[in-house]
Amino acid sequence: QVQLVESGGGLVQPGGSLRLSCTASGSIFSIYAMGWYRQAPGKQRELIAVVTNGGNTNYADSVKGRFTISRDNAKNTVYLQMNSLKPEDTAVYYCNDRFNERSWGQGTQVTVSS
Repeated sequence: QVQLVESGGGLVQPGGSLRLSCTASGSIFSIYAMGWYRQAPGKQRELIAVVTNGGNTNYADSVKGRFTISRDNAKNTVYLQMNSLKPEDTAVYYCNDRFNERSWGQGTQVTVSS
């Protein structure tokens, strides 16, 4: 069973940047699509970015043009580069297999505030 560990969150001012990492305990080579999700206080978890094994990406409208998802199968890691952060990006961020849900990690908290 692949376990997922997210890291890289923190407190950042509006307009700032963060890079999140999601490292798997096993190989992600065979996982077709990996996704980043987030859950803001009082809201449901939402899918915000997906990357396939072929490098194809897809984004929610709320983050398109500001966030970039990528994966390094050799390092069993998925990344989320977040630029031009807004207060509404404040949430706990998670990664998971897009089409075959694994156990959820603890997530990493991102807080955007001045």
